[in-house]
Amino acid sequence: MAVLVVVTALAALAAPHARTLRGLVASERAELPAIGRPGRSPAAGGDRARAGRAVAFALSQRGKPYRWGAEGPHAFDCSGLTWAAWQAGGVAIPRTAAGQLARLPRVHGRLQPGDLVIYPSRGPTGRHVAMVVGRGRMVEALGRGIPVHSTSIRGGWLGVVRPGAGR
Repeated sequence: MAVLVVVTALAALAAPHARTLRGLVASERAELPAIGRPGRSPAAGGDRARAGRAVAFALSQRGKPYRWGAEGPHAFDCSGLTWAAWQAGGVAIPRTAAGQLARLPRVHGRLQPGDLVIYPSRGPTGRHVAMVVGRGRMVEALGRGIPVHSTSIRGGWLGVVRPGAGR
């Protein structure tokens, strides 16, 4: 009886996300986040769930155009994408890449899905942000004429932060 209750509860929790997950799995471009070993991540289970929702949201925005200052739903700039993704994950974060770097907890170990990688930029703010989506991969809204896309994580970042850590 207890197993039936647990299975029913899990199905009820997963149902609202089924369409997004089916789309990610069906997509030939989908890069699902890597699943770490139990006990290896400093984040609690709720933090991983929020990060998973943020990653799923960000990946579902691939193909949408870049537009300076945009926060969705039809276009994004880099920090608008990460801000909207973490909003979808239930975590409020600063709107700008500079604010995210300055006000969120720094990562000093292995990168996890949902982490934000902040780079120097020649753009007006001097900062660019992308979201880690799995081993060696990130999703970003890079700049004008380049739609939201996933790519390999580049080196040369200024810092990595983890929204929702320890919340």
